[in-house]
Amino acid sequence: QSSLTNSDIIFVKLHAPWEVLGKYAELMNVRMPFRRKIYYLHRRYKFMNRIEKQISRFRGWLPRKPMKLDKETLPDLEENDCYTAPFSQQRIHHFIIHNKDTFFNNATRSRIVHHILQRVKYEEGKNKIGLNRLLSNGSYEAAFPLHEGSYRSKNSIKTHGAENHRHLLYECWASWGVWYKYQPLDLVRRYFGEKIGLYFAWLGWYTGMLFPAAFIGLFVFLYGVTTLNHCQVSKEVCQATDIIMCPICDKYCPFMRLSDSCIYAKVTHLFDNGATVFFAVFMAVWATVFLEFWKRRRAVIAYDWDLIDWEEEEEEIRPQFEAKYSKKERMNPISGKPEPYQAFADKCSRLIVSASGIFFMICVVIAAVFGIVIYRVVTVSTFAAFKWALIRNNSQVATTGTAVCINFCIIMLLNVLYEKVALFLTNLEQPRTESEWENSFTLKMFLFQFVNLNSSTFYIAFFLGRFTGHPGAYLRLINRWRLEECHPSGCLIDLCMQMGIIMVLKQTWNNFMELGYPLIQNWWTRRKLRQEYGTQGKTNFPQWEKDYNLQPMNAYGLFDEYLEMILQFGFTTIFVAAFPLAPLLALLNNIIEIRLDAYKFVTQWRRPLASRAKDIGIWYGILEGIGILSVITNAFVIAVTSDFIPRLVYAYKYGPCAGQGEAGQKCMVGYVNASLSVFLVSDFENRSEPTSNGSEFSGSPLKYCRYRDYRDPPHSPVPYGYTLQFWHVLAARLAFIIVFEHLVFCIKHLISYLIPDLPKDLRDRMRREKYLIQEMMYEAELERLQKERKERKKNGKSYHNEWP
Repeated sequence: QSSLTNSDIIFVKLHAPWEVLGKYAELMNVRMPFRRKIYYLHRRYKFMNRIEKQISRFRGWLPRKPMKLDKETLPDLEENDCYTAPFSQQRIHHFIIHNKDTFFNNATRSRIVHHILQRVKYEEGKNKIGLNRLLSNGSYEAAFPLHEGSYRSKNSIKTHGAENHRHLLYECWASWGVWYKYQPLDLVRRYFGEKIGLYFAWLGWYTGMLFPAAFIGLFVFLYGVTTLNHCQVSKEVCQATDIIMCPICDKYCPFMRLSDSCIYAKVTHLFDNGATVFFAVFMAVWATVFLEFWKRRRAVIAYDWDLIDWEEEEEEIRPQFEAKYSKKERMNPISGKPEPYQAFADKCSRLIVSASGIFFMICVVIAAVFGIVIYRVVTVSTFAAFKWALIRNNSQVATTGTAVCINFCIIMLLNVLYEKVALFLTNLEQPRTESEWENSFTLKMFLFQFVNLNSSTFYIAFFLGRFTGHPGAYLRLINRWRLEECHPSGCLIDLCMQMGIIMVLKQTWNNFMELGYPLIQNWWTRRKLRQEYGTQGKTNFPQWEKDYNLQPMNAYGLFDEYLEMILQFGFTTIFVAAFPLAPLLALLNNIIEIRLDAYKFVTQWRRPLASRAKDIGIWYGILEGIGILSVITNAFVIAVTSDFIPRLVYAYKYGPCAGQGEAGQKCMVGYVNASLSVFLVSDFENRSEPTSNGSEFSGSPLKYCRYRDYRDPPHSPVPYGYTLQFWHVLAARLAFIIVFEHLVFCIKHLISYLIPDLPKDLRDRMRREKYLIQEMMYEAELERLQKERKERKKNGKSYHNEWP
């Protein structure tokens, strides 16, 4: 049928009758319901059953759970709990068939039709098979299942019910008014298929698990707020009006009082306090618990959605692979048919070239970070000589803020380049099947974007201010630019700014690109149609015309959605010791993200093909890798970036409570003075000597200034050599890293061992279901034979009974 808006476009509408659906459902082993489930309660649970009845009677007096959808008024929200079995036309009388038109839902029908189209030969020739080849060579522009009508209705869904499943999904899932309710996962699975249903199940589970992490992170932050006035270190910093700090850059940076950094010391305490170590351990354990309980949740979903015994079909070879290696063939060990074969040497050479490309792109990221470092070094001097007093007095914070914004722009630009490079390298490898192609592309894109997003954060956390030298002997880039130092209150404030700004900007940008961009495109399409046909004409368009004018789902499927969430998971766990509010920001974003994705799938995109999957694929392995990396990075953040270890060493070894086994705030008296070294101003290099002599502080030129380090004074036998306290702090840092990592890894492995992948009640249900299915099949077969025998007796037909 020709398009109403463009006569060059022809729509081919496909319909599968009952006979075809039944035939291919049997070939594809599609599981269909045949009897309602009857749950069996063991005797030992009778006492618990009585207690549950009393509790449910008490709950009847309480208001209904606000987060649950009303399944009484909207019964289509979940499927009937039935036993299922592979469909068989010979045993069709076993299955619950009220209406043949609705027995197979739309997702199953579209999957069967797609299965047929993928195996139809459209032309004489060896490889002229399948719809995908017709789409790739341009014979067809698109192929998609239709949405079930409009997602809006003039009537209320509560009084008139849902007009179709799309309307029901919009009202109970994609609408902003239900942001606090659980997702109707059964309906999502029925409409979009198991693969998309699993994504939203995982996203909902991840969001739910963020609640305890966000609560504890907020508690750590509030603990810092409540203990701020009792913090001895920040008090000493704010009262240190007589301590003059050395300039933080060459020439233009002035001397400054340590008390000028009072605000930054207080802000640092909000994130770096006594509860930080506990939170780091908690988040490492949380990541393990999240993954272990997701495996259990996935097992329950797989059971409910009949995915336990489902196995993927033998995948077709990609057309590009066939075209490249069609001359060399070998027998497929599974199908026994000849297929194209890639030689081992050719495969290795392509993998080596691909790995070299990955290494080169990582070097590009490092070069970008190096450029940001040079920008920070050059700009801090420029801001220190700025005319505006606000920027001049906060030159280091202004440098960090602008560097983070520039870094974010570079990240977004490089992401566009990385996608093209990853696509090129993946095609260069010539993967055999689509799943191999997807896994290879996913790994490259994650690696590129993870390094791109976190490289500058790693620099700030572990390298900023670590290798600067000391006044009079600064280390320099290309013997020209002096490396940037940390703020007098520490480097943690820079890391917090980096994480906070990048996280907020990236999540805002992703949400705009996910929903804002398709909205603008669809609005522009509707606007053109209104101008040509008017409002009334557009409403009379058939459903296939309306769906064609929607945006297609991106070529990589759910890749962008998973990648965004996995990168967020990394941001939430890897540097969480430096930014405890990261889980809270992730939680707020995910509450919005679920509804944005739902709105996009229901209203802005064409209906994707319903496909099946047992789990989230390669992403689970990536999540486990991030969980391991987070333990290592948090150990280094606490030991190296924060001042937790230096304070602990001072309290137990050098402070007023030394040797007493105490570490309270009274033991931190004098810590600030002990953590600063003395420098003779006359020892400055010519290119580092500041323009001011510091006479504005005491009326005469300064002789000495202080800097953050553990070094001997200038008049000692070894001027500016490391003190014994430095080596004690270094040894304590190394010991903490080793103890922290081993302790957390032991806890993680213990939790993984104690939590079984399959819940016990689910295991028992599965075993009992197998038993009951066999019994029901025998009973149903016996009932059929008895009915046939009775009918034959009524018809007067005789039987030849065999001698027993």
